[in-house]
Amino acid sequence: MRISLVTLALIGLTILPAYGQSSKSKPFIGMLEYKISVRDSAFRELIPDNRMLVYTNDTIVRIENYTDHLGTQIAIKHIILDKSYLLLETEFGKYALQMDATEDQKEAMEADTTSDQVNGFTFTKKMGKTRMLGRKMSRMMVNHVDFGEPIEFLYMKKYSRKIVDAYPEINGIPVKYSVITTDAIYDYELIKMSEYTPEHDLFGIPSDYERVTFDEFMDKMIQSNSQIEGE
Repeated sequence: MRISLVTLALIGLTILPAYGQSSKSKPFIGMLEYKISVRDSAFRELIPDNRMLVYTNDTIVRIENYTDHLGTQIAIKHIILDKSYLLLETEFGKYALQMDATEDQKEAMEADTTSDQVNGFTFTKKMGKTRMLGRKMSRMMVNHVDFGEPIEFLYMKKYSRKIVDAYPEINGIPVKYSVITTDAIYDYELIKMSEYTPEHDLFGIPSDYERVTFDEFMDKMIQSNSQIEGE
């Protein structure tokens, strides 16, 4: 299995630590299911719709991403401790990839969230509410040069944005939003929301997974590829 760095970056959007979250946020315990689809209709036959499942006990979050060419990728993050792992099952072993941001990266991310001119996005709140999944949703218009035209984002206020930390400006659980990658623009839409207590085992690192840093994982992947090419 070849690991796509673009895919890692996509998941990284949801597992990087959040900043400035209110301590008065409403807890959510349960599961969220998102449909992921490419925005450009010309690519839809090449890039099929995918799913993202988010489980949380309000302290730890498990995020499962499904792709046809990479299978299941699982991210585990501890909201309070800011510790994150990406579980990868590859042809050369099973690994829990440490995704914690360094202090320098945290400072850079904090700086990025303070200026729209830095990240290229503008967020404008819209008056009025809309309903999805039987709940009231807050609205905002989001603009970026790659969007072409503003896109309406929806989100549920009062919940911790650390559960699905898509954008710092979304102060809650995002319901409809879009993500820009080097390949395409992807639309995320919440299609199911279930409140219950998930099994405890969902939030642990399996004992047969080796914990490694990103650099260590890349070294193992390069070594594995070299061995394959030498055969």
